[in-house]
Formats: sequence, C-alpha cells, structure tokens
Amino acid sequence: MTLRVMLIAGARPNFMKIAAVHRALVARPAFEVSLVHTGQHYDAAMSRLFFEELGIPAPDVNLDVGSGTHAVQTAEIMKRFEPVVLERRPHLVVVVGDVNSTAACAMVAKKIAGIGLAHVEAGLRSFDRTMPEEINRLVTDALSDLLFTSEPSGERNLRAEGIPPERIVPVGNVMIDTLRTHLPRAAAAGTRGRLGLPPKGYALMTLHRPSNVDDPAVFGPLMDAIAEVAARLPVVFPVHPRTRTTLERWGAARGGVPAGLVVQDPLGYLDFLSLMTEARLLMTDSGGVQEETTALGIPCLTLRENTERPATVDVGTNRLVGQDPARLRDAAFEVLAGREKQGRVPEGWDGRAAVRIADALERWDRRLR
Repeated sequence: MTLRVMLIAGARPNFMKIAAVHRALVARPAFEVSLVHTGQHYDAAMSRLFFEELGIPAPDVNLDVGSGTHAVQTAEIMKRFEPVVLERRPHLVVVVGDVNSTAACAMVAKKIAGIGLAHVEAGLRSFDRTMPEEINRLVTDALSDLLFTSEPSGERNLRAEGIPPERIVPVGNVMIDTLRTHLPRAAAAGTRGRLGLPPKGYALMTLHRPSNVDDPAVFGPLMDAIAEVAARLPVVFPVHPRTRTTLERWGAARGGVPAGLVVQDPLGYLDFLSLMTEARLLMTDSGGVQEETTALGIPCLTLRENTERPATVDVGTNRLVGQDPARLRDAAFEVLAGREKQGRVPEGWDGRAAVRIADALERWDRRLR
C-alpha cells in the first residue's frame, strides 16, 4: 500500500532540509508525496528563489500565513493547516527543524486520529527555554511517532526524556545532503568574484536572533567588535530584514558603516553557499551555518552562549563566543593568525541522510503510533 506522506516547509532553514527528503521520497513508488508551505517566511521572491535553486516543486498547498507574534503565527498556521489535513488525510506528516510551523503542524497532525508524525532533526537541545525554538523542539518531539536524529546528542536527549528507543532513528544530517548536492553549482555561481573579493580573503557573517539584533545595547558593541575585524579583512554581511533598522541606527551613530563591512541584501542559497565555501571565517548565530561550516571545515564563531548542535563544537570547527565583543574579536584575530580550531565531519554527515529516512519510512509500521 502506498504511504501518503505530507512534507511541511515554513521558513528558509526548512527548505534546505525538506529538499533532500522530498528528493529521496519521490524517487520511490512506495510513497505518494505532497508538500505544504506554511508561508511563515512570507517574502515571496526569496521563497521562490530558494525553491527554484533547491529543485523543490511548487507546493501543493501554500497557507500564506505571513508574519505575527509567536502566538498569532502558531495559531494561524494551525487554523489553516487543519482543513488541509482533514481533506487530504495523509498517513504521515513530516516536519523538519524547530520553527513555529514545525510545532504548529505537529500539534494539528496529532489532534487528528490516524495521522502519524515524523520529526527530522529531532532531539536537538540548547537547554535554554527562553529560546522559542527550544519550546518548538520539545513540543514536536513529545508528539512524534518517528524521531530522526542528526547527531548523537539527539538520541541521548530523547532517551533522557523517556522517548521509547524504537521511535528514535539516527539518520545523519539532511542539511549536509543538500549542501553536497549543490556544491558544484555553488562553485559555478562565482559570487565572490562578482563582489570583487579574494579567495579566503574575507569573512562572512549572519545575525538574526532577537537576542542579538533587537537590543541596541547588545547589537552595538557586537558590531563595534566586527568593525575591528572588518578593518583587517572585509566582512560580508547579508542583512536579515529584522536586522536592517538596527544596523542603520548603529551606522548613523558612528558616522557611517565602516568600509570593510560589505552590506548585502539577503542572498539565495547558491550565492550564500558560494561565499561560504571560499570564506576565511564565518560569524553567525544560525544553527544551520554551524553545521555547514563543520561539514566544509571552515572556522565558525557562533554569537550564542549555547548551541543545540554540540557536534559542531565537540568534533567540528565551531566555537561559541557568546555576546561578548572581546571574545568575538579575539577569536576572530586568532583565526586570522592561523590558529583556528581544527575539526572533522561528524559521523552520518555523508550526504545520505534522506536515503536513510526513506528506508525507515518504508519499514514503518503504522500500528506502532
């Protein structure tokens, strides 16, 4: 019997994960696959660009939820997703990551009898419940019938929380599947050359977490430290929409953005990956970038006090510097002096995680929910 699988994508970090899973499932006759885009990231042009670059087909359903507070957005997703599930009646809903769409669709799936739930990237924990993403992870994992883990900490955390071991399936990291698939196209994109940057002669930065960008008292000193780094080598900064206003205020207060800070509009996946592969250093507060730099062997400084992806620190190239400008500056200067942290690629980050997910779904016994 064909298994009807409904995949959920809501925000750009989801797109890279869902692309690999979708590709693996549609290649097998055992699955009938549908795709729902919640519209949580509602910039139509950027969403369309990511779908096109990643080879994701147009979604079967777009909920067009848009922006809002966490409560409003989560509730609106649930309200719009429920009739979709009731009409299409999938056997299994697959959610990825830790955004509001993940938890909202998980709750709807489990409130409707007979709908199974699988979570890709299960078990990741920052142990910081002030992070909205941590709440989304806990809720989703507590509800899921199948929990696909990307690193050993995921399995340890789930077992500690009392999840039955038969529901936990180590598969590896689907983000790295997508990265490896698109490396040749990223190399051909030539983004660095278009910006006039030398290979390994610039840093790349992303900042978007509210704890870093919403409070000028935090953002300003961090940017002052980054300006010191930019005085030694260019820092390319694709600016997240929520960061733009704070950045402009910081620049105005100091008489302009420093020349070494190369401010860009948000980039598509291939352009960002192209820049990442040739960067000397990454500075970020993104979970996905921590993983991608570890897979590529590129030094990464994470502007957070914790990470739900400890493999990137334990065996990878990632280093936590928190919100301390001095720690950030000193760590960046160590990298520039050739004293970067050496790492290796974690087990299972081999580009075949989605294949292992498809294998597990073919074996799944719906009676075990």
